[in-house]
Amino acid sequence: MRGLVSRLLAADGLQAARLRDAGVTGAEDVGLDDLHRLPMVTKQDLWDHYPDGLRAAPADAIVCVHGSSGTGGRPTLIPYTAHDVDVWAQVMARALGGAGATRRSTVHNAYGYGLFTGGLGIHHGGMRLGATVVPSSGGMTDRQLRLIQDLRPDVLCCTPSYAIHLGEAMHAAGVDPADLGLRVGVFGAEPWTAQMRDQIERSLGLRALDIYGLSEVIGPGVACESLDSGGMLNVAEDHFYVEAVDPAGLPVPDGTPGELVFSTLTKTGMPLLRYRTGDIATLAGPADGSARTLRRMSKLLGRRDDMLVVRGVNVFPTEIEAVLLADPRVSPHYLVVEDRRVSARAELRVAVEPFSDTVDTAALARDLDHALRERLGIGCVVRVLGQGGVPRTETGKARRLARWSAGEPPIPGLE
Repeated sequence: MRGLVSRLLAADGLQAARLRDAGVTGAEDVGLDDLHRLPMVTKQDLWDHYPDGLRAAPADAIVCVHGSSGTGGRPTLIPYTAHDVDVWAQVMARALGGAGATRRSTVHNAYGYGLFTGGLGIHHGGMRLGATVVPSSGGMTDRQLRLIQDLRPDVLCCTPSYAIHLGEAMHAAGVDPADLGLRVGVFGAEPWTAQMRDQIERSLGLRALDIYGLSEVIGPGVACESLDSGGMLNVAEDHFYVEAVDPAGLPVPDGTPGELVFSTLTKTGMPLLRYRTGDIATLAGPADGSARTLRRMSKLLGRRDDMLVVRGVNVFPTEIEAVLLADPRVSPHYLVVEDRRVSARAELRVAVEPFSDTVDTAALARDLDHALRERLGIGCVVRVLGQGGVPRTETGKARRLARWSAGEPPIPGLE
């Protein structure tokens, strides 16, 4: 941590100025016990200093740039040095190894390639591990199925929503996943619940593990679930120091939901001290009996900016997903809509699809309304659409939340 502070002060940029304003003139002024007193960095800072205002390395040391469009299409670009790419490959190889991949593995990588860090992050890690990587990227599902049938990978990497889509495509094509040799899937880039894990595992016949990352910190590999991590994700804390804080920025105890804040201990291109991610999770120590000594984080509970406040009740979309997918009649395709057309009387509308045409849709809507009321403490307007009524995506992240303030509904059938 003190090395990170020294690099930031030497770079003499925004973070250095904030450190000096906080009374930090040298690395010796920083201790872990009072880390919460130091300033934080937010995505707004990255936007305000676009494209490379927080870069700490010389321009000729940058070997690649990654990023995403960000909220509302606002770009976030992250410069990487060769050292950063090496760290990325290292933590991703560790993540894949913890999932059971070896040099003899074939990794089918259906994350998108490009500015999005998912595809190339898995690629770097698989090659570092010595596995065979199939860079199939996203989309073109028929070709994906052919590659899986022909090359028989044991590891599948993609978003959880695309894993669901692949499973549906396999069953529609008469392909039995049990015949394909898939053992484990490493799924991330979007929050997903234990209920979705169960559906993916039943659909694809593999062990489904979660991976977490964000381009501002490194990309995928910041944390990853392993076969022995007890359902939580091991944080690569030798490279990324993690905190969980309350809305005021103060630390919360282990087991208490808080916003994840990361410091990039070894990054050189754009090192960040106390970056607020907006992601909500809990932290814990190592799993009992495990040889791993890393701290762990839970699966994401949601994002700070995705939290819905409806009639005074705070609701994360993942809470709704947990209720929906606990019902075996519900398919994994759904959309949560925050209806604020009447600002004084906000409503939650939930569109779902049944698993089959034989489901009694009226009974399903009634049962889901009751279950959601019991879990959330408020009523929701549940609409059971026909199969295919909720739009699918073959690339990128699934759309799980929409806000409706005027005009036509986000999808037909919500009136």
